[in-house]
Amino acid sequence: MKFFKTTILPILAATIWISVSEFIRNEYLVKSYWTGHYESLGLVFPSEPINGAIWGLWSLLFAIAIFIISRKFTFVQTALLSWFTGFALMWVVIGNMGVLPGGLLLFALPLSLLEAFVASLIIIKLSPVKKSA
Repeated sequence: MKFFKTTILPILAATIWISVSEFIRNEYLVKSYWTGHYESLGLVFPSEPINGAIWGLWSLLFAIAIFIISRKFTFVQTALLSWFTGFALMWVVIGNMGVLPGGLLLFALPLSLLEAFVASLIIIKLSPVKKSA
């Protein structure tokens, strides 16, 4: 039961936050950037249910990474390192593939930082690291 409370629950709570944050940002705030950019490339923006499921998996993996990082680093370090590994690296890859709409970063940058900071806070508050003597 302790493992559930100190490990599984914080990861699940952070996963929910990340999923909700991603959904709101990408469905309501910046979807027109994505769809317009994809149309300009002659592509259709992928929005089938399987794509949502993969983003759910990404949210879980991101939360697990934050949990692991939080075991060794301070809150601010955890949030910034998590943001870098979860978002900055992803943007480099999709930018390199030519499918990242540049105008999107104006919104995505601050909102992704908020997402990483809140997810880190959730994990650290629900599963504080014990200080060794």
